Amino acid sequence: MPRFSRRAVPYWLSLPGVTLFAVMLFIPLLMTAALSFYTFDFYRGIEPTFSLHNYLDIATDSYFYEIFLRTLWYGLATTALAVVLGVPEAYILHRMKSRWRAIFLLAIIGPLLISVVVRTLGWAILLGNNGLVNQAMTSLGLPNISFIYTEFGVIVALTHVLIPFMVVSVWAVLQKADPLTENAAASLGASQITIFFRIVVPQAIPGILSGTLIVFSLATSAFATPAIIGGRRLKVATTAIYDEFLNTLEWPLGAAVAMVLLAGILAIIVSYNRLIERRYAQVFQ
Repeated sequence: MPRFSRRAVPYWLSLPGVTLFAVMLFIPLLMTAALSFYTFDFYRGIEPTFSLHNYLDIATDSYFYEIFLRTLWYGLATTALAVVLGVPEAYILHRMKSRWRAIFLLAIIGPLLISVVVRTLGWAILLGNNGLVNQAMTSLGLPNISFIYTEFGVIVALTHVLIPFMVVSVWAVLQKADPLTENAAASLGASQITIFFRIVVPQAIPGILSGTLIVFSLATSAFATPAIIGGRRLKVATTAIYDEFLNTLEWPLGAAVAMVLLAGILAIIVSYNRLIERRYAQVFQ
């Protein structure tokens, strides 16, 4: 086979995947980006004229500032809770015997096989004014607390939906860790807490970093959970996009909100990656 043909083989092999992504992802994104520059009139509809009017509306309206700040807060809070709960859970899963590990791994991954709408509706039943949580509090003589349509309820539901991604990411990294380091630390008198924070957590950092990126991006772009638990009072960027497209029919403004959300998530992820790369470069220099 000629030399130039061998070099072209990887490109030809990747062509079907690139074509699929171009048709299913890049082309719709480009169409959405183009739509965001169009104008909308209630009498004439969408007009294909280039304008920055939609982006100026987003930049000057406090309504959109509140929405994007709430979206960012949900993403950060959900990611923090996923780290606090998911890392110890992944470590416990790692230390289990293979028989029990398979059962608990199925219990962790199993909810991912169920629709996110069904899981969120389950949380709505639990956290509702007459839900199981409030019924238990009433039986204990405690006052009812409204968890539904609150930020607390949204963050709890998002954490439940997304924590499997953190657990699996950390557990996959711990599978490759050397168990002898923990035994060495224990033989030198280190406590289990010290071993966890000084030995296990540093080894699990690559999984934590990848898990935080996954959880944050999914939390900030989630739709079903904020819409069901948060309702119309606690809007986020995705529910605002839904309203612009299907309620007010102002598609260009909805497309602009979608592009701002995408750009914001990408900017945070890229900045996060660069910060982590710099820290690692300083450590290993």
